[in-house]
Order: sequence, then C-alpha cells, then structure tokens
Amino acid sequence: MKKTPFRLTPYQVQWLLVVGFATVGYALYVRYFAIEFSGVALACDAGLQTMLCKARLLATYLFRHSVFGIVALIIATLHVIRPSIVLLTGGLIVAGLGVVLYNLGLSGIAIGLLILGFARPAPATA
Repeated sequence: MKKTPFRLTPYQVQWLLVVGFATVGYALYVRYFAIEFSGVALACDAGLQTMLCKARLLATYLFRHSVFGIVALIIATLHVIRPSIVLLTGGLIVAGLGVVLYNLGLSGIAIGLLILGFARPAPATA
C-alpha cells in the first residue's frame, strides 16, 4: 500500500492562517502593551490586578522557563512522527507565541520541524 504525503485542504489552510495571525497578534499585543510598555509594567508591578497584568505575569513566567520553546519542540517532533492538523495547529500556536515572546531558538527549530512534517507520509486510514 502506497502512502500519500500529508496535504492540507483549502479549509485547513484558511484555519491555520486565522489561528496563526490571531496567535501572533495576541503575542505582539502582550509583548508591546503589557511587557515592554513601562506604564503598564509599573502599574502591574505595583499590584494592579487586571487581566492584562495577569497575562503579563503568565507570559513572563512561561518565557523565563522556556516553556513556549520546549512545548513547541515536543509538538513539532510528534508532528514529524505522525502528521495531523491538530498537531500542526497546536505547534503553530505555541511556536508563534514562542517566536514573539523571547523563545526564538527552540521555537525556530520547532517551526522547521513543522515544515518538515509535510515531507513525511500521512498515517494510513482504515
């Protein structure tokens, strides 16, 4: 039995475009309006309890411990082993967050592995 390569339908491509732009857009918002904007940073460090401050605290904790890059690398490795749209979407989300939020090295490798997942055959369906 010959396996066909992993290919996306046009609807899946549109889905990935929407998810990718939304993820990178939110990451840019958190980076430039919560983490690097001094007025918000000072207010959050002084004890302001808003959703933006909580998102800033969570993003700061996650990128300090390289969670974005490590999770993106794990998902991308699983996608290379067994490609699927679910793994591709998850990897795209975490790698997009990692690239924007200071985990560039591991997230860049994960993006390369996600692309490499298209060179492998898709799993056989029964």
